[in-house]
Parts: sequence; structure tokens; C-alpha cells
Amino acid sequence: MSRFSTVLWDVDGTLLDFIYSQRIALTKCFQSVGREVTEEMLQRYREINDGYWKRLELGEVTKQQLLTGRFTSLFEEFDIDGVDAGAFAKEYQWNLGHVYKYQENSLEICQALQGRVRQYVITNGVTSSQESKLRLAGLYDLMDGVFISEQVGTPKPQKGFFEYCLNAIADAGGETDKARLLIVGDSLTSDIKGGVLSGISTCWYRPNHIFEADEEVAAMYGQFRPDYEISRLEQIFEILEIER
Repeated sequence: MSRFSTVLWDVDGTLLDFIYSQRIALTKCFQSVGREVTEEMLQRYREINDGYWKRLELGEVTKQQLLTGRFTSLFEEFDIDGVDAGAFAKEYQWNLGHVYKYQENSLEICQALQGRVRQYVITNGVTSSQESKLRLAGLYDLMDGVFISEQVGTPKPQKGFFEYCLNAIADAGGETDKARLLIVGDSLTSDIKGGVLSGISTCWYRPNHIFEADEEVAAMYGQFRPDYEISRLEQIFEILEIER
């Protein structure tokens, strides 16, 4: 029997390469308004976006403020006039939902685990884009359920998000013992912190073997230490004690 009966997968940065999708989506959006995107703009957007998501996790901004505010901030910083941030944000989400790249061999791993453990998606992404790319990537139908913060009503790492997921899993006849659940994600502040606060075992996926470039995140490691750490997704088989 596997050590864990249920795996709760993060999507962006774990199952799918979000940086790739983000670059393509942003490039298409700027091209549609007749502007070229530079490496400086891409890097700055990632920083602004990460900041907004962390503020959302802390309850400091709403989802709508995040979706448009990150572009308003970017446009102001690079003196981009005449572009509607709301319309730009909608096009960006559509683009995100129609481009994907697997993180390592994530599809094969989820296929190999299907029927051997229950698998669920837990993500803070926008419903329309997350569902679209999960379906296009062939991951949606491999899951026993998909939980998106926009539908749940609260984001990771809030306990309310995980309580909702656990209740829904139990109601559907799934695992009721927290000790048999494992969260796998790349974010210490979202996936790992949320798991620790909710009493669920966690596996931190760190392909680069380094802390995020954030002193606050590095300091948080001591307080919200993951149960497992992996640098390659296929190491999940060792943790689950399942033959590949």
C-alpha cells in the first residue's frame, strides 16, 4: 500500500511550466496593441505579479484588484498609455488558457499514478484559464477533482481553502484521514504554508535547489518546513513508495 492515498497537485510551476506560458501570453497581448515586449518588461511583470499574488494570499487585495492592478502598475512603470488594463487582463487570461508546457514529464507521472492513488489539483489560478490549459494538456481527465481558488472563494494558503477541499474529497467518498494526503507544490508561501497550517503533509518541489529570491520567504522556511523536498518530479514515486 502507498504511504499516501491522495496527492494534491499544484499546477503553475509544478505540473505546468508557468514561466513559459506567461511569456507567450504577455508577448501576444502586447503584440495585439502594437507594442513589443522586452526582457526587462517580462522580468518586471513577474516581480509585480508575484507581489500581487502574495498580497492576495495575505488577504490584502481582492482577486479583481490583482487581475487588473498588476497591469496598471506595469503600464505606469513603463509609461505605456492608451491601453485599457481591464481589457488587457482579459486577453491575457484567455492566452494563458491556450498555451502550456509540461513541467518535466508531469503528464507521464500523473498517468502512471492514475488508479494507484487519488489525484487532485489545488490552484490559485483563474478558473477559465486553469481549466482550459488543464484540459488541453490532458491533465484534467487524469484528476479525481480540480479545486480552483476562484470557485472555492478563498486562496491558498488560507485554511478555508484546504477545509473546502478536504470536505469535498470526503463527500465524494475519498480519503478522510489527513495523514494519508500529500500536497506537492513549488510555492513555500502558498502550498507548503497552507499544508502546514492545515495539518497536511507537504512536498516542496524545488527544481533549482535554491530559495526564492526573497529574504522573507527564506526566513519562512524554518517556520513552515516541508515534510519532503524534491528536485525532480519523478522522485514522488519514492515518497509514495510506489514502483514506477
